[in-house]
Amino acid sequence: MKKTIISLLIATSFTPFFAYAEEGDWVVRLRAVNVSPNEDSKLGRTVNNVVGASVMTPSAELAVSDKVIPELDISYYITKNIAAELILAVGTRHNVSIQGDRAGVVGNQALGSVNLLPPTLTAQWHFNPDQTFDPYVGAGINYTIMLDRNLKGSAGAINGNKIKIDSDSWGPALQAGFDINLKDGWLINADVKYVWLDTDVKLKGAVTGNAWRKIDSLDINPWVVGIGIGKKF
Repeated sequence: MKKTIISLLIATSFTPFFAYAEEGDWVVRLRAVNVSPNEDSKLGRTVNNVVGASVMTPSAELAVSDKVIPELDISYYITKNIAAELILAVGTRHNVSIQGDRAGVVGNQALGSVNLLPPTLTAQWHFNPDQTFDPYVGAGINYTIMLDRNLKGSAGAINGNKIKIDSDSWGPALQAGFDINLKDGWLINADVKYVWLDTDVKLKGAVTGNAWRKIDSLDINPWVVGIGIGKKF
């Protein structure tokens, strides 16, 4: 009997500290994330077709830099296994440049930067609820808003020519991660997402007869890897 009472006292003392997510709970997480584009660009081939001459190496492409940003997400637990997560982030500014052009007419050069706002909504499956280690997978949709989309050629045949990211982007998103549940509803989180993000890039200048012409279908497709903390409510 004495052992039973002691066991109950121990269990009771730990119950309020480790409160696992249940149906109807909200969880807010704050992460530091690295946005690492996995870009696919056909700039060289497209530009040569547009101007009707070989002004770039066919393998030349647009390169988009990595960026570390803060990310806030809010999750609602429909059941203890299923949660909907809205992922919010400040605008993520990336440097854009031409890389791999060995032809010498356009050349490798910096074009400036673009600012992207990528809210994402996912549905998550938590397949190990009620445990300290709570892994999950998710899938959803992303809408990326191009807040600052203007670039400019800085050298060679496109020096001073205007370049713009032409359109916002809708695309799917995949997610995997885990929470480590701590006392009083706090948790540590690690998370990775892959987001499909594509847009058109257009050029206006002497080489295009001062008309906007499409020069690339740019797939940015970033990996978003983060770590942070969270709190259940």
